[in-house]
Amino acid sequence: MTTPPPGPHGLTYRDAGVDIDAGNEVVERIKPLVRRSLRPEVMGGLGGFGALFDLSGKYREPVLVSGTDGVGTKLKLAQQLGRHDTIGIDLVAMCVNDVLVQGAEPLFFLDYFATGKLDVETTVAVVGGIARGCELSGCALIGGETAEMPDMYPPGEYDLAGFCVAGVEKSELRDGSAVREGDVLLGIASSGPHSNGYSLIRRIYDRAGRPAGLDVGGVALADALMAPTRLYVKPILELLRGTHGPAIHGMAHITGGGLTENIIRVVPEGLGLDIDASSWQLPPVFEWLQREGNVAREEMWRTFNCGIGFVLLADRDAVAGLGGELARLGLAHWRIGEVVPAREGERVRIG
Repeated sequence: MTTPPPGPHGLTYRDAGVDIDAGNEVVERIKPLVRRSLRPEVMGGLGGFGALFDLSGKYREPVLVSGTDGVGTKLKLAQQLGRHDTIGIDLVAMCVNDVLVQGAEPLFFLDYFATGKLDVETTVAVVGGIARGCELSGCALIGGETAEMPDMYPPGEYDLAGFCVAGVEKSELRDGSAVREGDVLLGIASSGPHSNGYSLIRRIYDRAGRPAGLDVGGVALADALMAPTRLYVKPILELLRGTHGPAIHGMAHITGGGLTENIIRVVPEGLGLDIDASSWQLPPVFEWLQREGNVAREEMWRTFNCGIGFVLLADRDAVAGLGGELARLGLAHWRIGEVVPAREGERVRIG
């Protein structure tokens, strides 16, 4: 073997900014958190090159539904406030709530965490939140990637992405094709802004002087803005499998685009929506955002969920029964509108 010439000391990966030992410590510390989210169908443990999930015997005519998402610039606010333990719940919720719209049960989840320099405590807090979100959704955290990339991210910053695979019987798939004129919109309460509109939220928050402790409806503003996205999976799946499940013709997760652009995505051509904005009260955090940012009403509807995080489009004859079931499941809800014939140039009207 040739002896290296004298000169500067030999470089290591740690010298280049990547700490393999820190990465290994993260893996060991998250193993018990991940284990709590596992389902019987998961084969093998954490750390393999590929994650295995056994679908045999679960479905007669399986349809797999996949989704991927992030949490947008809510990450910036989390990092600014030093709150890393619930942002992972947001990540899971944004993915599993999306696939739920088609009646699918989330089966497994993978995450991608990238940072410039790995901070073990922060990383464990974030992934711990992801594991908790999966556990609350009945979805296995089956794998993921932790990437330490020096010079890609400023100190203290990280990025997140999530990937979910769900399953549904082909005969039980909800694609909106059954939605018809006269169907009623049942809006289910959100927990706050969820994970959308945060570029505007942060602009308003900064302009107001970052009043983290300001009381909005009995909670501190920072708590209201960082409240994790509500997970609708377990109660909605129970509803779909119950007596009134067939009466639910379509569903919508209210994310980017707000109320004006999300519900209409599951409504067939030729039909539109009449939404009654007076049927529920705008939650205090949204009132503060609108007032402090001088945000126009129309901009509120197309940016935020405005207190409605998930919508059922259902047969009007089943509304009373569905309402009773939603109440039993602990989901605050309102009858917020109905499906109507489309008007030329205006498929969604909020009055």
